[in-house]
Amino acid sequence: MQRVLIFAPMRNPKRPKDTNQRAKYIVELLTGEVIEPNPDEGKSPKRVKIGRLGGLKGGKARAEKLSAKKRKSIAKKAAKKRWAKK
Repeated sequence: MQRVLIFAPMRNPKRPKDTNQRAKYIVELLTGEVIEPNPDEGKSPKRVKIGRLGGLKGGKARAEKLSAKKRKSIAKKAAKKRWAKK
C-alpha cells in the first residue's frame, strides 16, 4: 500500500523568536519588503464554512454527551495538569 502525503496550506507562518529578528521582520512587513502569505489562500469557502460550524458546536455537543462523573474526572485531570506546571 502506497502512502500519499497531502500538504495543507501554511496556516501560521513561522516568525522569528529572537527579539531583534522579529523587529526586523515587522519593519519589513510594514514597509512592504516582505509579504505575509494569506492563510485562506487555496481553501474552498464552502469547506471553511462547514469546518467552522463543526468547530463551534463540537465542545458543547461533546459535553452534553458525557456523563457528570466523566466530566468531573476530565476537569480534575485538567486542573492537576494546570497546577503542576507552576
